[in-house]
Amino acid sequence: MIDTTEARAAGWSPSAGQAPVLDVVIPVYNEETDLGPCVRRLHTHLREHVPYPFRITIADNASVDGTLDVARSLATDLAGVEVLHLEAKGRGRALRAAWSASPAPVLVYMDVDLSTDLAALLPLVAPLISGHSDLAIGTRLARASRVVRGAKREVISRGYNLLLRGALAARFSDAQCGFKAIRADVAARLLPLVRDTGWFFDTELLVLAQRAGLRIHEVPVDWVDDPDSRVDVLATALADLRGIGRLGRALVTGSLPLRQLREQVGRAPLVPPPARVPAGLPRQLARFAVVGVASTVAYLLLYVSVRGVLGAQPANLLALLITAVANTAANRRLTFGVTGRRHAGRHHLQGLVAFGLGLALTSGSLALLHAVVVAPARVVELVVLVAANLAATVLRFVLLRYAMHHRRGG
Repeated sequence: MIDTTEARAAGWSPSAGQAPVLDVVIPVYNEETDLGPCVRRLHTHLREHVPYPFRITIADNASVDGTLDVARSLATDLAGVEVLHLEAKGRGRALRAAWSASPAPVLVYMDVDLSTDLAALLPLVAPLISGHSDLAIGTRLARASRVVRGAKREVISRGYNLLLRGALAARFSDAQCGFKAIRADVAARLLPLVRDTGWFFDTELLVLAQRAGLRIHEVPVDWVDDPDSRVDVLATALADLRGIGRLGRALVTGSLPLRQLREQVGRAPLVPPPARVPAGLPRQLARFAVVGVASTVAYLLLYVSVRGVLGAQPANLLALLITAVANTAANRRLTFGVTGRRHAGRHHLQGLVAFGLGLALTSGSLALLHAVVVAPARVVELVVLVAANLAATVLRFVLLRYAMHHRRGG
């Protein structure tokens, strides 16, 4: 484990003057060519677009080219740029050292190639500064994200995140995007539990944060792949698989103090509202009738609006399906006083059973009408459908009441 003393022993001291709110850490290894332009671009963006005192920390982890000299030159030229040099490689090792010794309340990590559009930086850190969230990550897998990268990396990234969901029950969408932030008080609790010192470091950090009940904010980003990336994809993938196996075993065996961590930094669970007392049968019937009238009106409006385009039977199917789903949701809450997601799937399944019976009744009524009368008037069609819907409504009430009222404790 690398702690604050190792970082300070490496010759790293904070800048004089105003204490930074943000510390943007850039871990580097043999990046003498790209380091200068990228840090100057980042410094300009922070100075012009971020309304908080900042610091940029270049964490050089055992570079063997001129990276360290470039970093020190940048620290001389640019206010608020610091250099941390470590004698051992490892992105996770560099981040742990820099974050552990930083005086800033919000700690950021960013890849040196700046593949992520810097416009996402302020949305990344704002929820942490306000206290709304505990960690924040950029995600390339959100619908609003715009990503340019090859098919190979796309498949690997999506496959890796799917693996995390299956193996570690991860709920965050993109573990590997090099664009993350964490509150310093949260980092102080989590970092001693993170064992990885390489590329699996931030995945392990996120899994532990999720298990501790912390809030992880996700920011859709614009991201352009760096064709000159130094990452060994195969070696990284194998290391990640080993990390998943190790962390999975730790979670299963209970060797991690997650309960204590949750008590220390986790957000308190939401207190559910008091259970509603189910209304009596007369009130349920009255509310069910109101919902039923509204559903019938909506059904007729939908039927009439699409009847001329689709024909009688398809129009009936579409109108009945849409209103059946809405009817179940409304009755679940308003008639039977059921809230939350518990048993929602079963309740909607009961509603679909009622939908099938209602479809049989209404479709059968329409078919019978057209068999008796070759070209019935539209008003006659509507009268027959209303009568059939009334019968289906009675059946729906019986089914829903059985599903929701008599199984409330199930």
